Order: sequence, then structure tokens, then C-alpha cells
Amino acid sequence: MKAQILPDTQSPPSDAPRRISELKLFLFALSSAAVVANAYYIHPLITPVAEEFGVSGATVGLAPALNQIALALGILLLLPLGDRINNRKLITVFVIGQFLAMLAMALSGSFLIFAAASSVLGFFTIAPYLLPAYVTQRVNPARIGHVTGIMTAGVTFGILGSRVGGGLLGHYFGWRSAYWVGVACMALLVVLLPSIMERKQDEKPANSEPPRYSELLRSLWPIFKSLPEVPLGGLIQALSFGLFLALWIAIGLHLPRNGYGVDTVGYLAIIAIVNVLGSPYVGRFADRIGPERTRIYFCLIQLAGVCLLPFAGNNLWLLVIAVILNSIGGASVDICSKTIMFSRAPEIRTRLMTIYIVIMFIGGGISSWLGAATYEYSGWSGISIMAIGYALSIMALSLWGLRVGRARA
Repeated sequence: MKAQILPDTQSPPSDAPRRISELKLFLFALSSAAVVANAYYIHPLITPVAEEFGVSGATVGLAPALNQIALALGILLLLPLGDRINNRKLITVFVIGQFLAMLAMALSGSFLIFAAASSVLGFFTIAPYLLPAYVTQRVNPARIGHVTGIMTAGVTFGILGSRVGGGLLGHYFGWRSAYWVGVACMALLVVLLPSIMERKQDEKPANSEPPRYSELLRSLWPIFKSLPEVPLGGLIQALSFGLFLALWIAIGLHLPRNGYGVDTVGYLAIIAIVNVLGSPYVGRFADRIGPERTRIYFCLIQLAGVCLLPFAGNNLWLLVIAVILNSIGGASVDICSKTIMFSRAPEIRTRLMTIYIVIMFIGGGISSWLGAATYEYSGWSGISIMAIGYALSIMALSLWGLRVGRARA
């Protein structure tokens, strides 16, 4: 029998069994942090990497840009397999792929090899986006926002933590040391994740069979059309994540050119990482008042942060406030968008995540290069204007999303 293509939007019963312990939830979030961190060590290290390989800021920006675009391609081609193949086996393969790519980056002797390995790394960075779908299928639907907040906190911790670790390691031990730490972390996860994930795929009805791979890919377009809030959330997150990446790449170029070491980028990330502590509470707030309304509130916080950027180019403390507000707002917008998505069609959550993440990382890839190029040619004022334009667009789309949500209610 052919797999169902269009989703059944009814959620499972509210008394669905709770099968993920708090310890495992913490380990899954921590694993997501370690895996996603690999792609972002480059941000505080972008200046020393460019200097060692003898390339410009705009050229070195291709490495994180290609990483994000390859990640979007990997999500499109690999993540839908989560609705067919045992997630434990898939994640093990993906982490091994990351291990090999990180090893190549640590040993690279030219920028071409470094950028190619970065692209392979992005292609296999699937675990942080498969794990939330895996986890939310195993908790009570009333806790989806809270659990999504915890998993998103893990990803945010990894993205910001990579700047802390990368900046400090790069300053004291050279930029390659950050990638050797990443290699060690991936070796550990190859052992840890299979040991805490279920060995058997979830039971399916006796009269159903897993969808074929071609059916999984073909089903994405009908799902895209039938659930407009999912691609809308992906577009909002593409802009929000793109803003986040462009800003941090610009900071990685701006601070060293103004007398600060790469370790300063790491210290700045330590301060910004405080928003991770609030992520579970954002999820609970979204569960209580609705994720569409909650998203609007945090868009305002993000907008307030970027409006400080034009005045923060030569004021480190003002830059700290701007980064914190942008980090809090951006991470919370992501939690709200995922909460909306995970409340739809639980049986196809990995395909919903595929649509969302592909859109998100296309935006992230374009913005990674655009941020480096904008700073290279227009300086801090150019990045500030770009960031404000992004934040205003995010607010406009979120207001539209609130209208869409009310229309579906």
C-alpha cells in the first residue's frame, strides 16, 4: 500500500505515553549541541584561517556559506529517511560522516580542501534536526513546546558554544585545535547516541508498509502546499538564522581588525549564551498563550537588538547588549516556529522538519557569504543596515503568520 502523502493533522491522544526520561532528553540536547557546533567553529576563527590560507574575507566566507548550502541539500536528501529507516542507524552513519569531515578540516593544507571538507561536514549535519522529531514523538503532546525549547537550547548552545571554544582554542593553541576537539567529540557520540536510542523502529499498523524513498521526496511538495505555516516558519527562520550568522561572521572580521583578539569573540559568545537558560521557558510560554503570539513578542526583542548595531561598532558593551537581544529573540522565534510545526501531523514530523530546515539553511548559506561580503565592502554600517532590514522582514512575516494561525483556528 502506498504511503500516505498528505498529512493527517490530528494529534495523538493527550494521554500518549511519556517515553523519554529527563536524563535522556538532556543527553540528546547536549549531543545536538556537540554536532551542530562543528559548523560554527569557523566564525571566531575566520581571520586566522584567511591569513593562513592567504585568502580575502569575502573568499573565506565561502567556507561557512558552502557548509550551510550543503547542509540544506543533506537535509533535503537525507532527513526524510527518518520516516522510513531506524533513526538510531541513520544518526550513527551521519555522525561518522561528520567525524571524517572534521578530520579532513583539521589536516587540510589548502583552502580548497578546507572548504570542500566543510561542505561534506554540512551535508552530514543531520542529527540535530532528526533528534527533535525523534524526541517529540515520544512525549505528551501538551509538552511539545517545552521539549522543543530544550532541544533548541541544545542547538543554540552548540552554535554559541562553538564561538566560545573556537575563539579560546584558536587564541591559545591555533585554529586547528578547535577542529581536533570536534573530531574527539564526534568519536564519543558514535558510541553514546546508539546506546541511548531505541533499537527498534516505532511500530506501524499491520496493514501499512514504510514509504519508499522516492515517495518520501515526492510527498514534500504536497505537504508544503497543504501546511503553509511550515514553509512560512522556514522562511522566517531563514531570515532570523541568516541574520544571526551574518552578524557573527561580521563580528569575527570586525573585532580583530579593531585591536581585539579572536578570544574576544569567544568571550562575547559566553555572554550571549545566557539565553540558552531561558529556552525551555519560552517553550512553556508558547504552550500556554500560543506560539504565533509568542513569536511576535520575541521578534520585537530581536528588532530592538539590531537597532542598536549602528551605534555598537566601536562600543563593545553596546555590542554585548545588541548580541544578547538578537540571540534571545532569534532562538525564541525558532522555538515558536518549531512548536507550530510539531503540533501538525506527528506521523510525518521528519518531513515537516525537512521543509523547514532546507528553507532555513538556504537562507543561512546565502547570508553567511552576504555577511562577509557586506562587511568587506561596506564595513560595520553596511552590516547594521542589512541586519535591520532582515529584522523588519521577520516581523512582517510573523504578523502574517499570526493571521494564518487565526484563520486555521
